[in-house]
Amino acid sequence: SFYKYLTKMKFLFALLSLTVSLCLAEKIRYDDYKVYRLIPNDVETLKILKQMEDTQHLSDYNFFSPVVKVGGPVDVMVPPHQVDYIENLAKSREMNSSVVMQNVQKHIDNEGVRPESRAGSFDWSSYHTYDEYNAYLTSLETSYPNIVTLLRGGHTYEGREILGVQVSFSSANQNNAVFLESLIHPREWISGAVTTYILNEILTSTDSEFRSFAESYDWYVFPVYNPDGFVYTHTNDRLWRKTRTPYTDSCFGVDANRNWGYYWNTGGTSDDPCSEVYGGPTAFSETSTKSLSEFISAIGSRLVAYIGFHSFAQLILIPYGYTADHLDNYDETYPIGLKAAESLASRYGTSYNVGNVAETIYVASGGSMDWVKGT
Repeated sequence: SFYKYLTKMKFLFALLSLTVSLCLAEKIRYDDYKVYRLIPNDVETLKILKQMEDTQHLSDYNFFSPVVKVGGPVDVMVPPHQVDYIENLAKSREMNSSVVMQNVQKHIDNEGVRPESRAGSFDWSSYHTYDEYNAYLTSLETSYPNIVTLLRGGHTYEGREILGVQVSFSSANQNNAVFLESLIHPREWISGAVTTYILNEILTSTDSEFRSFAESYDWYVFPVYNPDGFVYTHTNDRLWRKTRTPYTDSCFGVDANRNWGYYWNTGGTSDDPCSEVYGGPTAFSETSTKSLSEFISAIGSRLVAYIGFHSFAQLILIPYGYTADHLDNYDETYPIGLKAAESLASRYGTSYNVGNVAETIYVASGGSMDWVKGT
């Protein structure tokens, strides 16, 4: 009968919808993807790589470091079916190349996500989920009730809270505050580990020199600035960079560090919703950046420093991102950056470049750092 036919069709459509949903939720894998380090040796080769970088959202390439200058190393993730092309390009252009990662998925599998048996605890030997970060921040208010205040800095398109803490050792520090943020680009997991490690040191270090320093400031610490994207890196795509607001049937999210309303969309962004550097249809189009900006505006007069943590590159960057023009206090901030780089080199043997964002790497308008400084 038609009723039986209709019932059967409804069942089939329901089954099809379930199958499609399960397929869409399947975790993206990067088996046999390689990361090449390419060093362009002339202007023409630089242009070729720059074009590839600008159109990477139309391909399976993923540029882990920017194309900046002749002689500057460029790290790019290459899918298996494009390996021959990259190797032939390197050979034909006489470009120095090397493989720095043989199988990206192997590194993802081995990077140290916390096993279920240790869920609920928090340390710096493995990576954490959004819920674990929030539980840790909440626990600090309980453990240090006279020093730590749990903060709700904003919320996201998918309804998640953006939690942080204020650490205050004295009311005399309220106008001497430092703001730390990380994971605005959610795939940069190490950045959240760094901000929470610093937070832990602020609370627990017994070094007398550091204690004197830490207790001279109020601290605002927000480890997960982009919760929707961060959750997605755990559930669907480890290398997701943007927010999760839908803009077309197949393109989601905005680069949350291109969405802030200070010289928004004036360079280093894209109007293509599928691009990794899509700045959004308007400044503060994202629920997360808009609500965070409102929170920061309320405490802005108290801030003496704002530091955003990213990976991967060994850079200490100073505003602005939209222009190479120097800050009004560049003569103060640049020596601080040099001193920090010198200390890192002395302790870890690493080499950090220091400078204005646009001068040192590329123009990038709409960043959180620019907005905080400019407004």
